Amino acid sequence: RVRFAPSPTGFLHLGGLRTALYNYIFARKHQGAFILRVEDTDQSRVVAGAAEGIEDMLNWAGIPPDESPREGGPVGPYQQSCRLELYKKASEALLERGAAYRCFCTPRRLELLKKEALRNRQTPRYDNRCRHLSPRQVAEKLSQGSDYVVRFQLKEGAEPFHDLVYGWSKHEVAAVEGDPVILKGDDFPTYHLASVVDDHHMGISHVLRGTEWLTSTSKHLLLYRAFGWDPPRFGHLPLLLNKDGSKLSKRQGDVFLGHFVQDGCLPEALLDIITNCGSGFAGNQMGRTLEELISEFDVGRITTHSALLDLDKLPEFNRIHLLRQVGDEGLRGQLVTVSARAVGNDPFATLSLRLSLLSMGCLALTVHPSVPQGHISSLKNLVAPEYSYLWVKPSVSREQLQSVSAEADEIGKRVIGLMEGQMGALTTEGLNEDLRGLEEQMRGTKYSSMMKLLRLALSGQQHGPSVAEMMVSLGPREVCERIRKVLSN
Repeated sequence: RVRFAPSPTGFLHLGGLRTALYNYIFARKHQGAFILRVEDTDQSRVVAGAAEGIEDMLNWAGIPPDESPREGGPVGPYQQSCRLELYKKASEALLERGAAYRCFCTPRRLELLKKEALRNRQTPRYDNRCRHLSPRQVAEKLSQGSDYVVRFQLKEGAEPFHDLVYGWSKHEVAAVEGDPVILKGDDFPTYHLASVVDDHHMGISHVLRGTEWLTSTSKHLLLYRAFGWDPPRFGHLPLLLNKDGSKLSKRQGDVFLGHFVQDGCLPEALLDIITNCGSGFAGNQMGRTLEELISEFDVGRITTHSALLDLDKLPEFNRIHLLRQVGDEGLRGQLVTVSARAVGNDPFATLSLRLSLLSMGCLALTVHPSVPQGHISSLKNLVAPEYSYLWVKPSVSREQLQSVSAEADEIGKRVIGLMEGQMGALTTEGLNEDLRGLEEQMRGTKYSSMMKLLRLALSGQQHGPSVAEMMVSLGPREVCERIRKVLSN
């Protein structure tokens, strides 16, 4: 049982997606459960809609949680703000055992301690003053209604633990930190108490989280010892960085998943690139599916080196997965969604979204040598205006064609005969030669006029891919059908 436990202080970004993904594939690898827990104890930083958005994005990415605030489950609720009574009872248990104490220090005193430490070029830390209050002093302050927080008493002699990624590790937190707050004055817990209590009560067996929490693990193990609970196994994932080694910043709008959704990026491409740049797998080949990631994953292969993410390569990853999904029913709905966002709803009266057409069009546009490598790398590219002929049947009259060439009927007839006579696979080179041959047969007809007429009949546009490329994309049957329809209007 593993968990992804984000704070809803913003929407899901690439770093969060990678943590969620590693937890998901680890659970699936071992036939376990993947749990989404929303850690919203810092109410001042909660962003409205962020919790729901995070779960939406996990579902979009194809890694839905087995238990979550939306899905429910046997150990809910899965939102920490709904579990306050549990944390209060846990802190009371630690108070009774002498493992925690009430701290009555005012914010002003704590601020003075911090300023004094900084003035002396020391790391600010609480001086544990209230740890030494007698029961009588505590009772007196409580009777006076003094505000307090609950602090956990750090013990010296932290035990070493074996991290699944970093190996043996130990941090003498008592030597460098003051006693941490575990329950605030508003009865909301801090991360340290809430995560330990929830991981225990939710039966979490393994914790895979970011490396920034590695030094806190010794502190959490002290909490487990104080409660008398067996801790889970811990594994800390190395940082996900930009390709130049700089930190991924949430202030960059393009690290949030919503940005990639709007750009028509396939979720499979994102899962592929964030695992490709990291570790945990035998190799770094492109194009792995989620099933392949699960099959190949080995937590022992995760290295301590930071993962360098090169988003410039994302179009190529997306192109690979787009090709793989050609003909997949699921791609149709995604294409309609992206199309609606790109060109609005009006064209859908004449929309011709047929999977066979998608198959021919996408393959021709993506892998044909006449098209620049990676030219079609996302659904957004496919619904660009110049490729709308793939999905929207043109509305063109016979008179419009005749205004281009008086021999519109003869040109159309000859092109239909040419397409019906095609025996093998269409190629742009072959079609260009055949069309040049038609020009020679129809003496007096300019090649440029013939191309302009065919482009208009097939797409209703004056610009776009070459006519031969359009004909390859549409296929003989669709080309003939469109020409006949225009000539009959």
